[in-house]
Amino acid sequence: MAETDRPARRDARTPGGVMAAATVSTLIVNANTSAVAILLPAISDDVGMSTETLQWAVTGYLLVGAATIVTSGSLGDVFGRRKVFVGGLLLFIASCVLIALAPGGWAVIVGRCIQGAAGATLVAGGLSILSIASPPGTAQLRAVSYWGSASAVGAAAGPLLGGALVNTVGWQGLFWLDAAIAVLLVPVTVRSVAESFDPTRSRSIDWAGTALIALALAPLILGVTQGATWGWLALPTLLCFAVSVASTVGFVAVENRVSAPLLDLRLFRNRRLVGATLGILIGAAAINSMMFVLSLFFQDPALLGMDPLQAGLATLPATVGMVALTPAVPWLTHRFGVLAVVGAGLIIMTGGFAALALASISWGYLAFLTPIVVVALGLCLSNNPCSSVATGSVDPSEVGGASGLSNMARYVGPAIMTAVVAALYAGIPENRQAAGASAAEAQIAGFQGAAVALAIVSATGILLVYLVRGYRERHAPDGVEVAIAAAAPLHTIPRPEDS
Repeated sequence: MAETDRPARRDARTPGGVMAAATVSTLIVNANTSAVAILLPAISDDVGMSTETLQWAVTGYLLVGAATIVTSGSLGDVFGRRKVFVGGLLLFIASCVLIALAPGGWAVIVGRCIQGAAGATLVAGGLSILSIASPPGTAQLRAVSYWGSASAVGAAAGPLLGGALVNTVGWQGLFWLDAAIAVLLVPVTVRSVAESFDPTRSRSIDWAGTALIALALAPLILGVTQGATWGWLALPTLLCFAVSVASTVGFVAVENRVSAPLLDLRLFRNRRLVGATLGILIGAAAINSMMFVLSLFFQDPALLGMDPLQAGLATLPATVGMVALTPAVPWLTHRFGVLAVVGAGLIIMTGGFAALALASISWGYLAFLTPIVVVALGLCLSNNPCSSVATGSVDPSEVGGASGLSNMARYVGPAIMTAVVAALYAGIPENRQAAGASAAEAQIAGFQGAAVALAIVSATGILLVYLVRGYRERHAPDGVEVAIAAAAPLHTIPRPEDS
């Protein structure tokens, strides 16, 4: 959390209203985010666009979120947190309406990109206004706990809600429902949240850094997804990668010059923070990409042929597994150390993906169930301690920057990896069918290729564990640690007294 001043007239506002605005907004944002993969086949059928192209509705959301998650916090510090939060609600409403009324697939993708900025603003702003409205100590810890729990509940409920709405009122129902809830939150926020600023922060906003982050990611993802079609050494592919590299170099140059950089590059000198951030990136990339490909795989008529609600229920054990293990993770970390727990988590996650890579045409849903739960448990063990390391391994003055860096990683990793698995899941079957394989055999091969890629990425994380060696928790586990751990797959929340 960024350094904050406290509004002088807190007693003139309604603490319950602040809690409602912050927790309900993060609940609907996370539910919306997790539901969209379930909706893609229905959207594809309705708008006549392939799911391979529609994956940009997922990656575009994440790409824009990566570029704006830190900037939105800076805007709140400078121009007023309530004002920016309400702006995020209005932008979220507009994006929902645009998507629900979309005449074609590209309108859905554009709406989701806009929604990426809105979602990032609400997530960053919600935690900020809640922390400021809560007195330091027990009340603030409790508020953070509720916010973290709402994030986890939203992520778990999204696929079920999306699947249920598709089966009843259509895929647009999710976005109309989210828009209606956000409309109700606008007057609640205006009445309940006191305006606040950070008078110590520079008035400068790093617009160039924000643009360069997007310009580095977008062509990289485009090159990765289209490289097999264009040719890896074809001019368009090489141009995409060249633009990405040039934008990255430009970003570093800009961050070294501006007075209020998007990212403090000095943080990258902290070995433990870098290791934890990479662990978070890999974990977020793995679980989001797995959910994406499973949502398509389970609904494929040539395979399991589930409807959207059944597919949502089929992916639920992954979330349930993470929630069930979450209370034990802080204690395991305290008992065995970060290195052991994170390492074990990455090994378990790699094993789960390796098992999924063995999938065959004869597998029913139950054959997928154990590997899916294993992957989720491995993520829980690796991701939650990494969140603690990210904010606990820096000076108090750097906690906000470390939190922003790790939260950006939660967008960057899934944006890139979802594009990779989408390309594999679509490209491999196309080649196999051209060689004479049946639709089911070809699609199984695509799923296996995606699982192998996820196993390789997870295994790479095992080599990074060494970077977090020697870290020790400064606090014995308590109730707030559990809530912070529950939100860890979605957001890094530093303990309020550390921020």
